[in-house]
Amino acid sequence: MNPAVKQLWRDKLDVVFPRSCVHCGGVVEGGRLRHLCPACERQLFVVEAPHCTTCGHPFYGETEVNRLCEHCEALVPEFGEGKTAILLKGPGRSLVHALKYHHGLHVLEDIAAIMAATPGYAAYLRGAVLVPVPLHPRKLRERRYNQSLFLAECAMQATAGEARVEELLCRAVDTVSQTHYDREARQKNLKNAFALAPGATINPAQRYVLVDDVFTTGSTLNACATVLRRGGALNLDVVTFGHG
Repeated sequence: MNPAVKQLWRDKLDVVFPRSCVHCGGVVEGGRLRHLCPACERQLFVVEAPHCTTCGHPFYGETEVNRLCEHCEALVPEFGEGKTAILLKGPGRSLVHALKYHHGLHVLEDIAAIMAATPGYAAYLRGAVLVPVPLHPRKLRERRYNQSLFLAECAMQATAGEARVEELLCRAVDTVSQTHYDREARQKNLKNAFALAPGATINPAQRYVLVDDVFTTGSTLNACATVLRRGGALNLDVVTFGHG
């Protein structure tokens, strides 16, 4: 559909069915995003430099001279660098929760717009193969989609197509939720949880970027990175939409 025609239809639908903000519940009028009102959009904590090069969390004060921040100083990364778009608080958390827990696929267009507007985010991804963190088939049947795959596609959009998405991993073990686990328990829970997808091939000359929704302890991304490393990936980084 022609973009101008598409926008016209959107404008008409917005009159009949006003959009509500996923964070405060108010009517969304104006602003850059379609599912966060301008007031909530201003509360987004978009990550800019300086930030930790391993997890992407912003540095404050004297800690900016260190490569590792307190969030990942106990992590032994199997990947090179990491980047994130926002901190997972307030409206940012609401966007992720809408997508992950409430089948809110409509927020993906806002997530793609935030990724595109985050300083250095698109440049970091250009030329890479984006590898989403996989879901176990049982979880995929339950949720009906893999949010990390959709986020990888949003990231590809942010680069204006100068990256591509490949599902190179599968989840071999149906682990329990990581939500309430500490770093050590997460690492044990994820042991041997991931494998290369059937037929997946790794090009040692290619740069790969693992994509997940949130960086918490880095355990999931590190477990995936270990598999890709063993498969021959020499140039490997990670990216998330949120951190927290």
